[in-house]
Amino acid sequence: MKPNMGLISGSLGFILLSTLLFSKVQGAVRNYYWVVKETNFTKLCTTSTVLTVNNSFPGPEIHAKKGDTVFVTVQNAGPYGISIHWHGVRQPRNPWSDGPEYITQCPIKPGGNFTQEINLSTEEGTLWWHAHSDWSRATVHGAIKVFPANGTSYPFDKPDGDQTIVFSSWYKSDVMDVLDEALTSGGDPNVSDAYTINGEPGDLYDCSNETMYSLLVETGKTYLLRIVNSILNEEMFFAIANHNLTVVGSDGAYVKPFSTDYLFITPGQTMDVLVTANQAASYYYMVLTPFLDTDSSYDNTTSRALIKYRGNYTAPTSIPTPTFPNISDSISAQLFVVRLKSLADAAHPIHVPKNITKQIFMTVSVNLFACPNSTGCTVDGNNKLAASLNNNSFVMPSTSLLQEYYDNNYNVSHIADEFPNKPPTPFNYTTVADMSAYTSEGTRLITFNYGDEVEIVFQGTNIGATQNHPMHLHGYSFYLVGTGSSDFDNGTDPGRFNLVDPPEVNTVAVPRKGWTAIRFKADNPGVWFMHCHFERHTTWGMSTVVIVKDGGTNETSMRPPPSYMPPCS
Repeated sequence: MKPNMGLISGSLGFILLSTLLFSKVQGAVRNYYWVVKETNFTKLCTTSTVLTVNNSFPGPEIHAKKGDTVFVTVQNAGPYGISIHWHGVRQPRNPWSDGPEYITQCPIKPGGNFTQEINLSTEEGTLWWHAHSDWSRATVHGAIKVFPANGTSYPFDKPDGDQTIVFSSWYKSDVMDVLDEALTSGGDPNVSDAYTINGEPGDLYDCSNETMYSLLVETGKTYLLRIVNSILNEEMFFAIANHNLTVVGSDGAYVKPFSTDYLFITPGQTMDVLVTANQAASYYYMVLTPFLDTDSSYDNTTSRALIKYRGNYTAPTSIPTPTFPNISDSISAQLFVVRLKSLADAAHPIHVPKNITKQIFMTVSVNLFACPNSTGCTVDGNNKLAASLNNNSFVMPSTSLLQEYYDNNYNVSHIADEFPNKPPTPFNYTTVADMSAYTSEGTRLITFNYGDEVEIVFQGTNIGATQNHPMHLHGYSFYLVGTGSSDFDNGTDPGRFNLVDPPEVNTVAVPRKGWTAIRFKADNPGVWFMHCHFERHTTWGMSTVVIVKDGGTNETSMRPPPSYMPPCS
């Protein structure tokens, strides 16, 4: 399919004009041009046709410095609509380029294009971008590397090397067919056929030994690994044989460095990790394996890649491999999470809200819907799987919520209802055995006033298939102030919150039959998506939308839309 050159010319002209406008007040302006199209790859002995950006899997990286503005023109030469989200980018006052379909925009139609403006502000470290339409993010994703601004440096010794490591899911079949089959049956979608490390499954899978990813290192040098978990539906453990990992950042913010022999990383999260090549010159496996303490279906396979030292030596006949926590070791997962702490120093200050004006207690559940006319559904007789927040399964609108909000004088009451700030029926959330698995559905939204100091407690429940849930909020990073097992105790648990140096993240794991508390200040006006980063749970409705009202000045109000947005019809 040939690109529409008229639209491209208009987009490039918009980029040039925006460059002139923004270069005076912000950092550098960087421009990218991407083409989304189908590409053939042969993996696992099978040739598959997948959607890519610029024919690459994973997709191209964005390189920028803190404070830069990036313009990306996305040309859709694929067979269906697409949208792109800049995961973890705050996008101050600019939800128009955030990307989730039918929340901030309608999909870019085949043959169309859209120039998105990515405003980097407080972020520094590793973030990522991905498709935010249906399940196309399986192969449409890549890293965003945000380097220190001019005149500043890392809060650690500058590494000798810098390497991105992206974890992905690989399906032999068309991922859209997997989704369509699951929606038709109402059941769990088929699991992926492999995990990949930088696009390669590794030598434990068929036809994958020769293509396994390898990282060349030199003895004595230290490498910054920028790790991105873009896997669709599983949280993961990761380790490198005989090498300690020093975690120095997560989700585009630095953390107090700590040494560990494994990572626990959820879909949506990124981690910056230092590794020193301090072992005998040889080969060492780096290994990716799932964490899942649930009865749900999952891809129980393992991906491997290699660390290879430079030098003259004989390749080992037996390559060292790391040891891992058990696949369902929730204690090891949580012990890793609680080690994440902000630097919280003069150069990297934090501002944890202390005077909470808006509290939300939010249950997170996998549920059921009764199938209409008892046709086609396969779960427990005549039901289909669903998911909810506070017993509401989100119904995606058919038009852009953000556009409706803007066009209707900052009001969407004609198409959406208010989201409850607590469950409609309180119960013993993690021990109840007789609570109905059925849920309501609707397009329900949370509204904050500008400047609200917000606390949200996510509570896992014993309803349906219980498991961890990676919750992500667009437009914000938030402070992870507490997490624990069982039911949240409003009398005692807040007294144990970390309000001194909590990590500032954008995606957080809510423990199976446990709770997680976050805080943030509602100072980024706009319309922002909140959802579980397991793709199947978002599909089933485990999401809502946060609207933050404008403040009283231009600088505290949402920007107007750009001259062109993808049309909804």
